[in-house]
Amino acid sequence: MAVRYGVIGCGMMGQEHLRNIALLPGATVTSIFEPNDEMAAASLGMVPGARRAESIAAVVTASDVDCLFIASPNFRHAEQLREIAALRDIPVLLEKPACTNLDDVASLAALARDYKAPIWVAMEYRYMPPVARLIDTIHESGELGHATMFSIREHRFPFLVKVDDWNRFNQYSGGTLVEKCCHFFDLMRVMTRSEPVRVFASASVANNHLDERYALGVPDILDNAYVIVDFASGQRAFLELCMFAEGARYQEEISVVGNRGKVECFVPGPGRFWPAHLGDAPIPKLVLSPRDPKGPRELDVPVDPTLLAAGDHNGSTFYQHQRFNAAVRGEGAVDVSLRDGLIAVVMGLAAQESAATGQAISLTEGAFNVQALLG
Repeated sequence: MAVRYGVIGCGMMGQEHLRNIALLPGATVTSIFEPNDEMAAASLGMVPGARRAESIAAVVTASDVDCLFIASPNFRHAEQLREIAALRDIPVLLEKPACTNLDDVASLAALARDYKAPIWVAMEYRYMPPVARLIDTIHESGELGHATMFSIREHRFPFLVKVDDWNRFNQYSGGTLVEKCCHFFDLMRVMTRSEPVRVFASASVANNHLDERYALGVPDILDNAYVIVDFASGQRAFLELCMFAEGARYQEEISVVGNRGKVECFVPGPGRFWPAHLGDAPIPKLVLSPRDPKGPRELDVPVDPTLLAAGDHNGSTFYQHQRFNAAVRGEGAVDVSLRDGLIAVVMGLAAQESAATGQAISLTEGAFNVQALLG
């Protein structure tokens, strides 16, 4: 069965998805909605068989659209999902974050209960080959024993320029710990197989975008943070984010420690940012360090060069679409439900609140009570 996409939002991330959809046998893009003329022209150049629609409704109701992909600015996601739901129950792959505030979390949770088609939130990091290998090591290999401590470090480049600079302000992006870090909060849930109960964060705006000026003033997005998350299982996870460390060899470093051993995952950033004079970009790898017998083992986890060239996420965008396509065809389950995406948003918003107030935020009571918000 061919899968025909309608695409809503074709900026930088949307265009990465277009390149990866083009690599999937039987998948095509038939219709796009993109208000920005420059982005629309670039996208139509990549998918010359597609047409530019004048509205979201025109994409959703088209007879030659089997599913939707949404890559519009974060603050548009909730309103667009509500518009789609009023028109048609159609499979949706929604870029993260699912939304940007607690009111929309509750609204989308209610929408999900009545929606009759899959809604899949695009948590690409799950599908990076080295991260997928890490997750398998935690849950399937037995080499770690019971995993207790989870640490994620992302040392990366500053936020890139987006259309109308929407990603410079918390009110549009949801805040750095939502916009950027919902991926990592999702990974924490996947790695622990448990639900978060408490979040504590310390963060600041130390370096980035301070010389930029917009109608809303100076950007207020955080550029560094520490976040601790306690889980119902008694496990805990830690996030270290720095968005002015693009000189690092690896962009993500994930460490998981159990009673029998430790595993580390090292993931380089986008190859297009790697300095040419340093030679080939680093290869992702895992390091397994058992307690007995001692002796770390390194394992390279290379990514298909074709997939590396198609985007900035180590092949994960392709593998995600591959699995989403299977769900659209009725041949696979939804890996990342809208509920999963909303929990990651609540964790990010709680971290933003904790960083602002200096207080630990409960996820089992009060304004950030996940169960009360999601029903």
